[in-house]
Amino acid sequence: MKLSIIIPVYNEEKTLPLILEKVQKQKPAEVIIIDDCSTDGTRAFLESYVMKNTKVIRHEINLGKGAALHTGLAAATGDIILIQDADLEYDPADYPRLLKPILDGAADVVYGSRFVGSEPHRVLLFGHYLANKFITFLTNCFANLNLTDIETCYKAFRREAIQSIVLEEEDFGFEPEVTIKLARKKWRFYEIGIAYYGRTIEEGKKIRWTDGLRALWVILKHGVTA
Repeated sequence: MKLSIIIPVYNEEKTLPLILEKVQKQKPAEVIIIDDCSTDGTRAFLESYVMKNTKVIRHEINLGKGAALHTGLAAATGDIILIQDADLEYDPADYPRLLKPILDGAADVVYGSRFVGSEPHRVLLFGHYLANKFITFLTNCFANLNLTDIETCYKAFRREAIQSIVLEEEDFGFEPEVTIKLARKKWRFYEIGIAYYGRTIEEGKKIRWTDGLRALWVILKHGVTA
């Protein structure tokens, strides 16, 4: 099966070269990078980055992670589509385990959980942990699932599954929206434990407490209407 990797990017000049090196070691058929109007050296790096399997798309204004993912999903041509953040929090060495349930014909959607399994997980902020747990719990209530980590970056989709829904959210609300809508379509979900090398706000992590409040609104919005 042809694998497409979607990488939304915003001001990641320090980590982007290394994460791309790690991604390319997994030999994906297609890498789609969406530069969401970065203001650091990301654009200059991408202009010089030439790989046969890689396509770079630039947003001329900053639209948000969800919007970048919409652009990437529309451009992807693979049978399986996997989301990869541009930082170094997630390790592409986990790809084979993430893809196995789909390749085996057991799953349509696979999430990589930071809270299960024996892989290394950096221990970080208790407040972020509680917020994630509450958002995951509330999403599960509306999606009728028992996921442990809906805010994870690592989400892999069969092409037919992700193309069966219409996505609206242009920010971090993408996470609960895509989960609820795919669940309502009865696509088969699996979850795999992954390694996690998280960052603090000082180290460049971009999600804020306001994104959590926004996620709650998105859950209620799509939980009632999806």
